[in-house]
Formats: sequence, structure tokens, C-alpha cells
Amino acid sequence: MIQSIARNPVMEGKSALRANLLASRDAQGSPADQATRNEALGRHLAEAMSRYPAVPCVGFYWPLTGEFDARDVLTIWLACKASRTAALPVVVGTHEPLAFHAWEPKAAMKTGRYRIPVPAAERVVTPELLLIPCLGFDAERYRLGYGGGYYDRTLAFWEDGRKPVTIGVAFESGRCGALPREPHDIPLDVVVTEASIY
Repeated sequence: MIQSIARNPVMEGKSALRANLLASRDAQGSPADQATRNEALGRHLAEAMSRYPAVPCVGFYWPLTGEFDARDVLTIWLACKASRTAALPVVVGTHEPLAFHAWEPKAAMKTGRYRIPVPAAERVVTPELLLIPCLGFDAERYRLGYGGGYYDRTLAFWEDGRKPVTIGVAFESGRCGALPREPHDIPLDVVVTEASIY
């Protein structure tokens, strides 16, 4: 007897929404329009980060195609105080939390898992503030990512009192009324777009 595989309507809903949001993000207009959006998003991100002046280490992400590139914002943030550190995520295992390795603007890079660049020097640090890319987000600051679950696992791992401040980085095209949720989903503290800080 063939056993049927249990359907997860929440996961199926997320998959369909993910495809729609990717298409919307990719159709955002001309390169000039995108440059204007990026500039505005960068200003809002810098403002949101300035609300946490005591944070010594910020984790961010290497931009994939279509994502906002936060490296310029982080470069300016690092230059303001010598004691600050920035870090990039490193996938150490398929079902494990992310590790974070220290990054600086002129750091040598190597190819990590999924062909995403990571710092060549493997100095492990723990961010107190984390920038997280979002395909989608809703009014209660729940996010939709690419479906790998890496940030969910990482934040759950840090739920022992060390959880960092979380700032989602998104475009307005990803704003949704209410995202489908699962019990492990954790809302972000802040979401930043080219239009606003939520």
C-alpha cells in the first residue's frame, strides 16, 4: 500500500507567494528607478541602525541578485567607530544555525555554500544586531525568505537570551497584508524599505 505524503498548506502557500514576490521584485522598473529605491533604502537602513548606537557587531548578508546591497551602509557604519565589527553569515550545515565570520570592506573572500562569498579569514563573531533579507513581510513584521530556514534556525538557537536585534531589509513590493505562518516563525524587530521604517 502506497502511503500518501502529508500536504502542508502553509508551505505550499509560502512557495506560491515566494514565486509571486520574486516576479514582482524583478519587475520593479528601470535601472535608474532601482538606483533611486536603493538610495532611499540605504538612508532608512542607516537611520534604523543609528537607533542602536551601543551595538558593537552587526551581521548582514552578501546580496543575491535583486537584493539590496548593504555593504556601503556597513562600510560607513564601521568607519564611525574603530571598535565596531561587521560579519557575514556562513552556512556550516544544511540543518544547522548560521555561523558569522568577521568582515571588513577590503576583506579577502572565498566561495562558500551555494556559491555565496564568505570571508576567507574564518574569525567567528556573534552579532548583536542582524540585518536579514526579506522577499516579503507583513504588518506584524513576519518575514518570508527563500525557504531554506537558516535564519529561523539561527534565531531559535539564540533564543537563550542572546537573540540579536533583527532588522529586515526589503522592498515595498514585498509588503503583504498577512503572511502564512508556522509555529517556529519569529517576527522581526524592525523592517526597512525604500519607503519607510516599520
